[in-house]
Amino acid sequence: MKLSCKNIRPCTIFNNATQQNTYFKCYTITQPLAKLSHINLNLESKPFRNIEHLLFQNGDIDFTHPISSLPPPRPPPLSSDIDQRWMDYQGIQNWEGLLDPLDDNLRAEIIRYGHFVEAAYRACDFDPSSFSFSKCLYSKRKLLNQCGLPKSGYQVSRNLVATSGIQMPGWIEKVPSWMATQSSWIGYVAVCHDKREISRLGRRDVVIAFRGTATCLEWLENLRANLTSLPNYNSSNGYKNNNDGPMVESGFLSLYTSKLGTRPSLQDLVQQEVGKILETYGQQQYEQLSFTITGHSLGAALATLVAYDIKQTFKIAPLVTVISFGGPRVGNTSFRSCLETQGTKILRIVNSDDLITKVPGFVIDNKRINTSKTGINNQEHRMANFSSWIQRRIEDTQWVYADIGCELKLSSKDSPYDLNGLNIATCHELKTYLHLVNGFRSSHCPFKETARRIMNKPPMQKA
Repeated sequence: MKLSCKNIRPCTIFNNATQQNTYFKCYTITQPLAKLSHINLNLESKPFRNIEHLLFQNGDIDFTHPISSLPPPRPPPLSSDIDQRWMDYQGIQNWEGLLDPLDDNLRAEIIRYGHFVEAAYRACDFDPSSFSFSKCLYSKRKLLNQCGLPKSGYQVSRNLVATSGIQMPGWIEKVPSWMATQSSWIGYVAVCHDKREISRLGRRDVVIAFRGTATCLEWLENLRANLTSLPNYNSSNGYKNNNDGPMVESGFLSLYTSKLGTRPSLQDLVQQEVGKILETYGQQQYEQLSFTITGHSLGAALATLVAYDIKQTFKIAPLVTVISFGGPRVGNTSFRSCLETQGTKILRIVNSDDLITKVPGFVIDNKRINTSKTGINNQEHRMANFSSWIQRRIEDTQWVYADIGCELKLSSKDSPYDLNGLNIATCHELKTYLHLVNGFRSSHCPFKETARRIMNKPPMQKA
């Protein structure tokens, strides 16, 4: 059991060595440590649940946020045919007929990829007082094992670091160093190497997983919400001007392409590793290859940019799929068209109560108002012309986004485990998304049986 203080001091870890399946939980102490001295924490003689009950009765620990509330990976159904239909589950047909009601195989795959994103959160040091703030806590070899995925069948092959392109002013030296952290560990690349898992999946899968926002500069990049043209597109590509071509959110693109001195950008790291993987496994005739890019919040936006970049850079790239959780909007309609032309498949897991999925910018109807219709009077004609003029002016700005990919729409209102009511933070948490997917049946049948087994509210997840 892991007890973490509110003042973010180093945690004390208690390990019950007598239990066969050792596990850890994270709790928030609501009383000073000195007041816990009356409690005997001899774990050799007391099972975890008795200690939890004792601390809870004394009001010493808040049990609303246990790590174990994350739904476990779903075992595939007895009639699992993932190896035969893996392309369907990766979106080759845009998940037609698989989303409502949600196919059990697809449900298990979504939750499985969600655990890779959770591992990216757990592997990052979020403690501002730590010398390793915003860095990875584990080596590549141990990362998945230490973050709850010891039997995933995958091995991390590359750590990924993102750099903010915001130029810091000279007085920034006077603020704490964690506020000026410009480069931070943001995710990893993992390759499936286990033969049995490769056989079950029907291909060798490569996962690229990203966490959400952690540092101050990442938050500032999120606020740079105006659209900007992709660097490899300009008016010579057949567009009347740059605003007609594919455009993406400035802050997201900055985090993906910015460099710090001689350090490579996130884009460089991704391209180098994908090229290496394609060279190693892409030519093998006896197995197929897939890339699954997944992320939450900011990580979901970066996952979309990575998917686009892989297909744009490597013309013979295999099927590239994005599984995103709580992702904001990323680009305009031209960017969406480019992704569709490439064959990039994107499944957005969206909580209708999550405001982050509705920003940045806004979406407008692409259909023009028809002012030539007969029977329209002069006043209506003038109003139609004015509305059309307003719409053209709006489209000329850099704030018109498009919803990209297919959506699996969920709602926190269908979840009875959120006993304290809905709030913005809870609706955006990764664990909330995974619980909703775990119990989702259809848009007309909110889950019941699965939710009854959820005893605790999931922990608050950083955006």
